[in-house]
Amino acid sequence: MKNIASALLCLLLVSCSNFEPAPPTVEEGPVSILTGKPGGIKLSDLDGLAGASGDSMPVNAILWRASLDIISLIPIADVDTFGGTIVSDWYSLAGAPDERIKITIFVSGRELRSDAVRVTVHVQSRDGVDGTWGASVRDDEFAKRLEDLVLNRAREIRAQTITEVVE
Repeated sequence: MKNIASALLCLLLVSCSNFEPAPPTVEEGPVSILTGKPGGIKLSDLDGLAGASGDSMPVNAILWRASLDIISLIPIADVDTFGGTIVSDWYSLAGAPDERIKITIFVSGRELRSDAVRVTVHVQSRDGVDGTWGASVRDDEFAKRLEDLVLNRAREIRAQTITEVVE
């Protein structure tokens, strides 16, 4: 009984107090545009991506945008803006439910060059007996075709920016 009385007395004293806890402070660091995870760049920083200053994007912005355009058709698992990596989730095409792919795009360097983008495609097949996914293998031919798509999209973006500047 004594414990209950002392607990009630403490509760009464605390509820009558004038104490207001300070709101939690939230650090605003860069957050990824696509995933919302810490790391990456803020939307307000996008206007100066093409500059060569030390606070700009460490990879070529046109190749980066082209890579995001190409891989945007499948779910994206992770994006590292400063490392220049885009990783997709495992994705199965509607016509082949027993096969799935995972795409990783690496954008390196600040120059718009064909060797500044590299694509890796991993393919897994489902075992028909127990339904587990087997070991992944690389599909270099499909990866090369995706690299070509990224480079073609980068050329289109570059041509658009040049025409916008001229007009």
